Parts: sequence; structure tokens; C-alpha cells
Amino acid sequence: MSDSIMSKAATMEIPINSNGDTGTLAEDDSLEQDLQQVMVSGPNLNETSIVSGGYGGPAGGIIPTSSIKDIRMKSRGVNLPKSQSAAGHLAQHSGPSHHSTHSPPEDASRGVAVEKLDTVKKWGINTYKCTKQMFSERFGRGSRTVDLELEAQIDLLRDTKSKYELILRLASALTTHFLNMVQTQQALGDTFTDLSQKSPELQDEFGYNAETQKLLCKNGESLLGAINFFVSSVDTLVNKTMEDTLMTIRHYENARLEFDAYRSDLEELSLGPRDAAAVARIEMAQQEYQIHRDKYERLRSDVTIKLKFLEENKVKVMHKQLLLFHNAISAYFAGNQQQLEQTLIQFNVKLKPPGSDKPSWLEEQ
Repeated sequence: MSDSIMSKAATMEIPINSNGDTGTLAEDDSLEQDLQQVMVSGPNLNETSIVSGGYGGPAGGIIPTSSIKDIRMKSRGVNLPKSQSAAGHLAQHSGPSHHSTHSPPEDASRGVAVEKLDTVKKWGINTYKCTKQMFSERFGRGSRTVDLELEAQIDLLRDTKSKYELILRLASALTTHFLNMVQTQQALGDTFTDLSQKSPELQDEFGYNAETQKLLCKNGESLLGAINFFVSSVDTLVNKTMEDTLMTIRHYENARLEFDAYRSDLEELSLGPRDAAAVARIEMAQQEYQIHRDKYERLRSDVTIKLKFLEENKVKVMHKQLLLFHNAISAYFAGNQQQLEQTLIQFNVKLKPPGSDKPSWLEEQ
């Protein structure tokens, strides 16, 4: 019974006439006094609500009490401030906005991310195809494109480079050992000169030996200049000119591997079914095959041209350097100082003054 009474009390409606008046004035005053007592002893009316339609009704039947207070104030002819009259509507319509817009910087960063993702995807596909082709060639299951004449020239270049590197190492070792000998001769000549001044009875003998060692030291410095020039020229030929050609050859070999990988892929697709999807894949594979074929042909032409110019440059440089090395060595060990000096002038070899390799006193500070 108590439940039915509470249900009826909860479902009681407040009669409102057409002019907005709610009952009589006496009832209105008594209702206002009761509400004031509740506001003092109870919770804030702005935070409570009246449920219309009984317990368990839908959420749409919840009426904020602030709206009832606004209706009563309007029925008395009281104008509410805009901030108070809009409070109820603002509370009903306010809420988190689910609409988001993308700014141009976000779109630009998203475009960059998509572009990087596509690049990584293409790189992964290309790496997979080339690795598959490389293992197929290594185990004898795949075919490869071979240019016999060009491959022979490349093998010859690599063999020549390894032998020239051996010449470079031996010539550098000869320079180091000969420099030690020249320094020893210089020290020995200085010692003979000092003893010739302190030993009157052996002054002539020490003097002859001192002059001989100084002459050998001078000729040794000339020979060192010629050998250093030889080493520098061979080093430029081996580590710059030949290395540049070998770098182009490595690019050519990578292009050849990519070309064979896409060629094998096209051949496999051509042997398969010819439905619409397969035809589209074949056309795309044909385009990739043509791109890598053009790249392969271009690099093969570059390698052929560089090998030709390298051979001409190698013959020209080594002809000059070998003649310099021979004439300088022969003149030195023959004791022909004049011939040694003429050899340096002929090949435009400039000797560095003693101590030029050492840093100046300003650089040491």
C-alpha cells in the first residue's frame, strides 16, 4: 500500500493554465515556503530533478527543477537574466563535441608517413625478389644474364687492382726503409764532421767520410722524392680511378640482379592463368621489367665506357711512373748525381725541404 501511495505522489502533476499561472496565490506562497525550507535543509535544487511518469520511467521524463523555477518566475512577470534563463538550455545542449577537423600540418604529416610507408613497402618487395634470385642462381635453379666480354674485362680489372695494390705496399715499404737509411747517413755524416774537428791526426780521413755520407744523403733525398712521387701517383690510380670504376661495376651488378629477378617474376606470371587479375599483374610486372631493363642497359654502357677510359689512363700514367722509377734508381746506385737531378727535372718532381712535414711552432702551441 505504501508503494502505491508513493507511486501516486510521484506521478502527481502540477496544473498549469493557459496563462502560465500555477494554482492560486496562497497555494503558491505556501509552496514557496516549503521549497525554501527544503533548500536550507536539503540538497541544492539545481542539482536535483523531478521524475515524471513514475519510478523506472524513461530517461526522457527527467525534468530539471531549475526549469520549474523559471516557469514560476515567468508566471509572476519577473524577467530573468540571460545568463540564468540560458543556464538550463546550456546544461541540456552542452556536452563533448564529437566532430573533429584535421589541420593542414596533420594532413601534411600524414602524407609524409604514407609516402615513407610506400617506400618501405617497395624496398621490401625489391629486396625479397633480389634475395630469391640470388639464392636461385647460387643453387643452380635460376638463370642469369651474362655478358661474357664485359665479365672478362671486369675480372681482369680486379686482378690488376690487386697486383697494383701489392706494388703500392712494397713501394711504400721501400720508402720507409730508405728513409731510415738516409737519416742514418745524415747522422753518420754529422758524427764524422764532429770527429774531424776534434781529432787532428785523423782530420782528413774523417773529413772524406763526412763528405761522402753527406753526398749520399743528398742523393738519397732526391731518390726519396722520386719514389714518393711514384707512390702518390700509383695510389691515386688504384684508390681513386680504379675504385670509381669498380663502384660503377657494383652498381651494374646490382642492376643486373634486379633485372633478372623481375625477368624471372614476369616469366612465372606469363606461365600462369590469364584471368583479369592475372592480366593486371602481368602488365604491372611488364612495366617493372622494362624499368629495370633500361637501368641495366644504362649501367652496362657506363661500365664499358669507364673501362675503356681507365685502360687508356692506366697505360699513360704507369708508362710515365715506371720510367721515372727506373731512371731514378739507376742514377742513384750508379752514383750519377747529375743524371738523378735531370730525371727529377724531366718528370717535374719537386723535392720538399727538410723538416717541411713537421708542424710549425705556431701549430704546436
